[in-house]
Amino acid sequence: QVQLVESGGGLVQPGGSLRLSCTIPESGSSIFQMAWFRQVPGKQREFVARIMNTGETAYVDSVKDRFTIARDNAGNTVYLQMVSLKPEDTAVYYCHSQPFIGAASWGRGIQVTVSS
Repeated sequence: QVQLVESGGGLVQPGGSLRLSCTIPESGSSIFQMAWFRQVPGKQREFVARIMNTGETAYVDSVKDRFTIARDNAGNTVYLQMVSLKPEDTAVYYCHSQPFIGAASWGRGIQVTVSS
């Protein structure tokens, strides 16, 4: 099992920006899609955004027009650019990777806190 590693979290003020990154040491060509989820203590983990090998993206309604998901040219790093952050975006964010063949992988999670 390959462990995904997230980075870029932290504390920002409302209206601020933050970029999360996640890498997996596998060939990008083997990855079908990568995604971001988030979870608040005591609540269910929710889908945030995903990008497929084709470049197609999708977002939960609450982050549309504020978050952008992208992959690097090699395809094994995924980013989540977050702008106009709101307090309700506060959560632990998890990276998810689904290969063409084999089991999906999760990162350990990284804290994003939006507060004044």
